[in-house]
Amino acid sequence: MRRILAILMENEPGSLSRIVGLFSQRAFNIESLTVAPTDDNSLSRMTIATKGDDKVLEQIVKQVNKLIDVIKITDITDRKHIERELLLVKVAAMNDKSRTEVTRITDIFRGNIIDIGKQVYTVQLTGDAEKLNAFINALQNETEIIESARSGCVGMARGDQALRI
Repeated sequence: MRRILAILMENEPGSLSRIVGLFSQRAFNIESLTVAPTDDNSLSRMTIATKGDDKVLEQIVKQVNKLIDVIKITDITDRKHIERELLLVKVAAMNDKSRTEVTRITDIFRGNIIDIGKQVYTVQLTGDAEKLNAFINALQNETEIIESARSGCVGMARGDQALRI
């Protein structure tokens, strides 16, 4: 089962490696990992998307919660939540037809063309994983994808539920 963990932690060197180390010790794969400082620069928020056995994940959550750097860990999978990823994709735009199709598909998916070269467009798109996958599939049918980069999942609970101290 796919799980999304939100972790509030001290913004200190080594914090990330200690958390990832717990996953590694249990041979548990991390699908995506995003981490950045919060509005309080002394804290970071980490989002981990993973798949696996509920019992093993429960143990990892308990062990992560015991780490000194961790302030709070929440499994937001079963709560009402919002997930987003960022996709940057570089596509071939060799002729008028391909440029028109890339522009049309980008508009349909509410993306933005953020860089235009002589034969290459770079597109930015945000959304859930299904939307990004559908966009990539639509592009592959119309043009060549030269390069792509995805941020990984970022998520938070809906409403007034918050990951706070």
